[in-house]
This record gives sequence, structure tokens and C-alpha cells, in this order.
Amino acid sequence: MSLPIRSLVWLLFALLSLASLNLSAAPQGEVVQAVHLLDYIAADYPATVAGGQVVDDGEYREQLEFLAHLQDLIASLPARPQQTELQQGLRELRQAIEERREGAAVAREARRLSAQLAVVYELSQAPLITPDPARGEPLFAQHCAVCHGASGAGDGPAGVAMEPPPSNLRDPARMDQLSLYGLFNTLTLGIDGTDMPAFADQLDERQRWDLASYVAGLSAAPVADAVPRFDIGELARLTPAEVAAAQGSAAAAAFRAQRAQPHQVQRGPRQLLDYTAVTLDKSLAAYREGDQEQAYDLSVAAYLEGFELVESSLDNLDAGLRRDTEQALMAYRQALRDGQSPAAAARLLEDAKGKLQAAAELLSGDGLNWSLSFLSSLLILLREGLEAILVLAAILAFLRNTGQHQVAHSVHVGWGLALVAGFATWALAAWLLDIGGAQRELMEGCTALFAAVMVLWLGVWMHDRRHAAAWQDYIRSSLVSGGGRFGFAVLAFFSVYRELFEVILFYETLWLQAGPAGHGAVLAGAATALMALLGLAWVILRGSAKLPLGQFFLINAVLLCALSVVFAGHGVKALQEAGVFGTRPLAFVECDWLGIHPDAYTLGAQVLVLLAIVLLYGRSRRIGRRRAAALDT
Repeated sequence: MSLPIRSLVWLLFALLSLASLNLSAAPQGEVVQAVHLLDYIAADYPATVAGGQVVDDGEYREQLEFLAHLQDLIASLPARPQQTELQQGLRELRQAIEERREGAAVAREARRLSAQLAVVYELSQAPLITPDPARGEPLFAQHCAVCHGASGAGDGPAGVAMEPPPSNLRDPARMDQLSLYGLFNTLTLGIDGTDMPAFADQLDERQRWDLASYVAGLSAAPVADAVPRFDIGELARLTPAEVAAAQGSAAAAAFRAQRAQPHQVQRGPRQLLDYTAVTLDKSLAAYREGDQEQAYDLSVAAYLEGFELVESSLDNLDAGLRRDTEQALMAYRQALRDGQSPAAAARLLEDAKGKLQAAAELLSGDGLNWSLSFLSSLLILLREGLEAILVLAAILAFLRNTGQHQVAHSVHVGWGLALVAGFATWALAAWLLDIGGAQRELMEGCTALFAAVMVLWLGVWMHDRRHAAAWQDYIRSSLVSGGGRFGFAVLAFFSVYRELFEVILFYETLWLQAGPAGHGAVLAGAATALMALLGLAWVILRGSAKLPLGQFFLINAVLLCALSVVFAGHGVKALQEAGVFGTRPLAFVECDWLGIHPDAYTLGAQVLVLLAIVLLYGRSRRIGRRRAAALDT
């Protein structure tokens, strides 16, 4: 048993390495590029000219080059009534730079044009999720410190020979001219003519916002007033210089401090569904522009980072609406994958958004009532924990009935480590690393498929030995060895870890939805579900002790093989949600508890497992007949 198990484990770890791949964001359109160039001019021109004289000739020439490119960009944008006004503003900005006017005035004009451009072309400058500088700090160390230095002062070892040198991100004068969105755009697009690269292919959108917030904090000083004074739109759109001019220095200091540490608002169901709808709109816009890959990636993110996290709560209120909404979202995603026309994709999206709106209205109250909070909490843990407890109970019953009590310690170590790893993964995802929905589903899908292979193998192995006179010698020689212990520990680990991370996320969302008055109900529901699962394990252990050993082996083998079919369905479904596989709906029954989903891919995977069971059990029966014939002779 040991060699194949170790091989499967290494294969699983290779699959899990896929989960470290982030969904890349493609470069933005011409409007974003134009806003980016205007923001760059606003930030860098003031240090280029002093007293009507150029103090940095290379930087000054670069400003003029950017302006020429800007004029071409604005001329190529879709016609708007204000386009002529924008072009006139650019000509005036160019004249001001050519006349070497005072830096602050030029910066104000560049920022004014940037804001006008964003309004005219309806460019959102606010993040969908509040940036978290704590998540940005390790990203800075990984991607930026080599040039900008560990403290951001522009003194990194790789920046010594750069021309122009890396910016000093701790310089208040320069950073006060940059908005948070401007920093985000610089990270997204890079800066032409410099060594500042674009990070859109390395960091996803949320990571770039987190990193921008961390960079903004390098030049900010803490303030005593911790009460949020600006919303996230203002924090992203405005610069400290603009706030100082409009509201005074005290407000600017508060603004710097708040954008360095934005107030983190936890997302309830309404916010999660709004995120889904807004991201789907971005997806359709990208599809209409011909960027099929970006559109598909955004459709996956819309589902995984929004709707999926409220599925459990919605299921307890209206399972039909949950199913219909999920199918509508998957149908839109598949339309993108199949390359259907933008008009067809738009019709499917409208249908999906209508169902999202219905779900939002259903989930919109100030909080769930006590009984619904209790029931939701109960079903989350029961639904996600039932399969794991069945596997653990079957293994422990087998070890006890065969006298291998010492091996049971390895099983307990396995599921204990799974609890630690699950909570650690959640903590890393929440505060340190960017483990998003796609990575979560990749991990769940890979571990579910691995568990399907493992429990099928163990079930057939038990069935092979239900009549073997020498089974005890085999167990002692193989299972009690290091390889056997390792195999049971691995199976116990992945049976628990497979769902734990997602269970935690579901409870986070339910906790918010229930509100303070419902927190007791959530805890009571979880405790009741835990007691029910432990009771089920006790019944299996106690009942199995009364069965004849051959009959126990047969029942255990059937249970494990049935679970392998369930795991296969869950695993493929998770990979579909992660965007690895497409969807092909079929007219068939749905039973999430049994991993049965009306889709050709999930049902196909389960049919393959059933065929494997038939073949392996047929082989087992032939071996049993040959053994019986050999004993008779």
C-alpha cells in the first residue's frame, strides 16, 4: 500500500501547485492609459521645472512625449460631446509645460483633465474590494524592494544603475500628487521609457490595489483621529494635495492616514452579490472589446468571490433560486468559453443579473431570524462534514475491528493536522497571501479527486481481503509499517482538509448575515451539527463491532466506494467553478449531498468511477474464486 499511496500524494501536490497560479489581469483600455499618463504628469512635472527653468531635461522631454501620445489617445477615443473640450484642455496643458509654468498649477490642470476624462468615459476609479495594505506589504518586498529599497526610499540594490532612478516612495511632495488609483494604474501599466514594469501579468486586480495602498502608506504619518472621514471612492480618486487645497492641512493629514489604512468593511450578502453583478458587467465589456480570455476570467471571479459565498444561505431560503442563479451564471460563462456573439452573451447575462437581484432581495434584511440562522449553521457543517466523518469513522472502525489500535493514532494525527492546515490556509488567505476563489476551488477539486481515488482503492482493498485467511498477517506486515500509517494519515488529512477552508468562509458570511442578534443561533447550529456528526461516528463504530468480520469488510467497502463516486462529482464541480472545465447541462436530477449535478462532466466522472468499481470488484471476485478453488484442491 505504501508505494502507490506516496505516488498519489506526490501527484496531488503537483496538482495543488496549480492553485498558486493567479488569474492575470490584461492591460486596460485607452481611457485608462490616458488617465494614467495625466496622473503621471501631475506627479512628476513639479520636480522638473523650478522658477521657469528646466532642472531635469530628460524628465522634461518625457513630459512632452507623453503629451503628444495623450493627444493621439484622446483623438482615437469614441466620440463624446466633451471630446473637443478635452482636446482643448490638452493643448493648454502642453502650452503650460512648454512655457515652463509653475509646477503646482500644471499638476492641478493635469489632475482636472484626468478627472474630467474619467467622468466623460464613465471610468470607475474605485476598487470593488477595500484595499488591505497588510496584504500589500509582502508583495512590496517580493516585487518592489529590489529597486525601491526595503523602506521605499528608492535605494534598492537593482536601482543603482537605473536612469531615471527609482522613485522615492517616501517623498511626501511627490506622493501628495498621486491618487490611490494613480498608484494602482502605475502598477498595472508600468511607465514607458523607464524600468518601471507593468505588473498586470503578475498580480491580479485585488493584489495591485493592496500594493497601492501599502505604497501610499510609506509617506503617511499616523493621526489621532481614527474615525473614517472619506469613503473608498474618495480615497481612490483624490490626491492629498487636492484635499489640502479644498479642506485644509488637517483634512489632508487624515486623508493620507486613512488611504494608508482604509477602513475594512466586511462584506455581507448584498455586497457580495453587488460585487458579482459589477464584475459581470466588466466581463461583458471585455468580451465586447474582443478580449475573450479576460472576460472569462472575470466571469469566474464574479462567481467565486461573490455568489458562491452566499450560496449556502440562499439555499436555506430558496434552493430553487440558488440552483437557477448558479445555472444562469454558468450558462453565461460557457457562452464566453464557446465564443458566442456578444449579443447572445448579453442576453444570458441579463437573465443571470435578474436572478442575482432576486437573490439580493431575498437576502437583504438586517439579519436572519433566530431559527433560520440556526438551520443555516446546522446544514453548513452537516453538509460539508458528513462525507469526512463517514470516511474517518469507516477507517477507525476497520482498525479497531482488526486489532490495529496503534495505527488509529496516525488517523487522529492526520485529521488533527487538517484542522490546523485549514485554519492556517484561511488565515493566510485573509491576511498574507492572495488565495482567491479560483485557488480555493482548485484546492478543493484536486483534493476531492485525490480522495475519490484513495477511498475507492481502500474500499476495493478491503473487499479483496474479506475472505482471506491470512488477512491478519498482511495487515501486520503492511498496514502497521510506516507506509501503511502514512497512507491512513494522508487519507484522514485530505478527507477533512478538503472542505474545511470553504466551511470557514461560509460561516464568515453567515455570521455577517445573522447580525449580532443571531450569533448565538449560528454557534448553537454549529454545535448541534458537530454533536450530530460525532453521534454518527459513534453509531458506526459501535454498530460495526457487532458485525461478523467478513460482513463488516463488505459493508465498509461498499460505503467507501459509494463515497468515491460522491467525491468525484464534487471534485469535477469544484474544478468547473474554478474555470478549469466548462459546463454541459443535462436534463437530470440534482442532489448536492451525493455529488450528483445535472452536467455531462460531473456525471461522466461519476460514470468512470462506477466503471472502475465494476472492473475492480469483478477482478476481486475472480481472485476470490481462484482462491476458493485452490483451497478445495
